[in-house]
Amino acid sequence: MRQVFYLLLVLFLLNPVACAGRSSSVIDTSSETILVTGVTGRQGGAVARELLRRGYSVRGLTRNPESQRALALTELDVELFRGDFDDAASLDAALEGADGIFAVTDFWEHGYEQEVAHGRNLVDAAVRAEISFFVFSSVASADQATNIPHFDSKWEVEKYLRESGLDHAVVRPVSFMENWSLDSDDVIAGRIVTAGNPERLHQYISVRDIARFVADAFDAPGRWNGVALDIAADEISLVRICEVLTEITGQPVKAEQINWADYEALAGEEMATMSRWFDAVGYSVDVAALRKQHPGMMTMEDYLRSLAR
Repeated sequence: MRQVFYLLLVLFLLNPVACAGRSSSVIDTSSETILVTGVTGRQGGAVARELLRRGYSVRGLTRNPESQRALALTELDVELFRGDFDDAASLDAALEGADGIFAVTDFWEHGYEQEVAHGRNLVDAAVRAEISFFVFSSVASADQATNIPHFDSKWEVEKYLRESGLDHAVVRPVSFMENWSLDSDDVIAGRIVTAGNPERLHQYISVRDIARFVADAFDAPGRWNGVALDIAADEISLVRICEVLTEITGQPVKAEQINWADYEALAGEEMATMSRWFDAVGYSVDVAALRKQHPGMMTMEDYLRSLAR
């Protein structure tokens, strides 16, 4: 009996998602309709495309259905709904008859208080609509009392979702690979400024791979219900990123370390607070273990090189 217990414990540690629950099997995606918020953004757009690829019917919530990005999604058969997180009636209309919702909120545009309010409004609307499954995109280490405002705001939404009684899962991605581009001013100038140690490893994931985890959750809600999973695909230093950028662009790109006061004046208080935490603590996803379960995840070097194709 003790051997069986230890075997189950090892299996859980290696793959918490697979052991999170067995109350329902993989669903028939062709009968499921999922509402994706932030559908014209990087993350929401990637989730919409992955869900479509797996056979779901996808609705998209956007403030501007006439935008170029929105119209491109309609060509993929995404049904667009005009909506606003502050407008309960628009949320109710978008969720009517839907089976699930993928929710992403935005600190950078709205700030702490409004992001929390938006998350709660989405949860309340999902409760009213009796949604079967709610997947929320948070941030890795949101539950670790980091004192980073845009981490803490997502943790508040996580807690509210957990207390709602809805069946749900939370994916917690680390930094997006898509935050890097070859035509950014810093890359063109050949100077990437940091206050932290440029040789310290930092974790990244692409929105493509975030979308795959989200779709996995909708595919098997019984196994994912109640799971909150930090996800990362790679860890790499700023020094190595600069080396890769130099190879790609043919121009020297170097990391330049400056003092924290100058960095805060340049990047702002929120970014400086987060960067201090990255330098002192940082994300702690077991990337090697996660890559064993998901070997096809993109590496940072592959992502950067893809930009040059």
